[in-house]
Amino acid sequence: MRQAFVSITFISLILIAALSMISHLWMWSLVVLIPLMMMGFYDMFQSKQSIRRLYPIFGRFRYLLESVRPEIQQYFVESDTSGTPIPREFRSLIYQRAKGDRDTRPFGTIFDTNRAGYEWVNHSMQPKHPTDLDPKVKFGGPDCLKPYMASPLNISAMSYGALSKNAIMALNKGAKIGGFSHNTGEGSMSPYHLEHGGDIVWQIGTGYFGCRDDMGNFNPETFKKNASNDVVKMIEIKMSQGAKPGHGGILPAAKLTEEIAAIRHVPMGQDVVSPPAHSAFSTPIELLHFVKQLRDLSGGKPVGFKLCIGRHDEFLAICKAMIETNIYPDFITVDGGEGGTGAAPTEMTNSVGTPIRDALIFVNNTLIGFGLRDHIRIIASGKMFTAFHILRAIALGADTVNSARGMMLSLGCIQARTCNTDNCPTGIATQNPSRNKAIVVTNKAQRVANFHRETVANLVELVAATGLNGIHELKPKHINRRIQGTDVQNYAQLYPTIAENALLDETTIPENWRYDMQEANAASW
Repeated sequence: MRQAFVSITFISLILIAALSMISHLWMWSLVVLIPLMMMGFYDMFQSKQSIRRLYPIFGRFRYLLESVRPEIQQYFVESDTSGTPIPREFRSLIYQRAKGDRDTRPFGTIFDTNRAGYEWVNHSMQPKHPTDLDPKVKFGGPDCLKPYMASPLNISAMSYGALSKNAIMALNKGAKIGGFSHNTGEGSMSPYHLEHGGDIVWQIGTGYFGCRDDMGNFNPETFKKNASNDVVKMIEIKMSQGAKPGHGGILPAAKLTEEIAAIRHVPMGQDVVSPPAHSAFSTPIELLHFVKQLRDLSGGKPVGFKLCIGRHDEFLAICKAMIETNIYPDFITVDGGEGGTGAAPTEMTNSVGTPIRDALIFVNNTLIGFGLRDHIRIIASGKMFTAFHILRAIALGADTVNSARGMMLSLGCIQARTCNTDNCPTGIATQNPSRNKAIVVTNKAQRVANFHRETVANLVELVAATGLNGIHELKPKHINRRIQGTDVQNYAQLYPTIAENALLDETTIPENWRYDMQEANAASW
């Protein structure tokens, strides 16, 4: 192609010179030909891309097509059920509920009900009539002076910085309209989290943004001042997150503005990377004392921690520390390894962290085995988009769920997957003023509230169809899973529940728990 390009170039020049003797108008073709010649020769002699060196000009089409491949894949290739990370069936459902459009489906399910892994809920011959369309779950143990009544579905952790100010305001106003909570993410509370008065769950990450000193360490006085705000209903200590467990948070320098730097108390011009681990504590016992410290400083508000389950013995160590210190968190947020984020190392997001179902089963069983389940609420986080997803998580042990990407879709996210570039096409995950002003806060806030209301209403309807009186009665036996062919088992069969207090006595510890129990140490990780 290189030789062909050179030959075609010189032949074209000779031909134009000859034709211009007949008519000078042919000289105008050089306006097109000369830039193409220059582009082609540049391609031949540049050293970065071998395709362009071998195929001058034509090689550029390869990169052009590659640049639009995600859009072509999403709009023309994927089916309603094959799209990743979120299938179009779920994206469309969220859009419809957020807009207030019809969300029913004609002509039957598009899911293959005979495939291995298909799941469904058992209904009853005596379904109930749903009455409480806005159920609440109480958060706060006996040491909590200001318990919080939470919705079954809430906004998961997303920081200002990762999201635009308009996106944050729309989410918070939606939470205010719908009466559910909005997790700040580890980027601290910004003015945009507070402007509309929605209930706040303040997340404290390893960077201690919003409550740090000049050295990046935890500052009790600053925390106490911010935690006293009436809109702050709960405090969540972030240990790890599903998309990048053990890595710490990342805000790319491209998305760091002077305002965000001031809110987080960090320098400009570099990525804001939270440390992988906390500096305020380094052992399970110290973690629980930190929980108590935050509860006391906040005036008795519910305090918990969020983590993606990794080594089982480390979580068991925390539970041993609870027994030893008699200090309990008010809640534990369990983030699945399939969780999403704006920026994560590929190997971390693909291959690290326990998926939400396995993690939820383990955490619930562990708390039951230590006799702690009645003290602590469980929040499940990780690909929660529909009422069935929420119902399934609750049946496995969750009390409530958090959704991040579901809420983003309700804002208008189109799953462009450009969150880490500051070029989000919908203005949600960007700090570019010309882009984020596209979000009209009032309209998007109502969409967030609509999605929440309709999803919770459908959850209540599903629970009523099972013949139960409320979400608190959901059990593993209510969910079925096709294993293979005609082999169908419910979750109670697939995931047996440990006996209560079984982990407190050496003689009753199940055999498959013994190794991790021996490794677990309340004094160290």
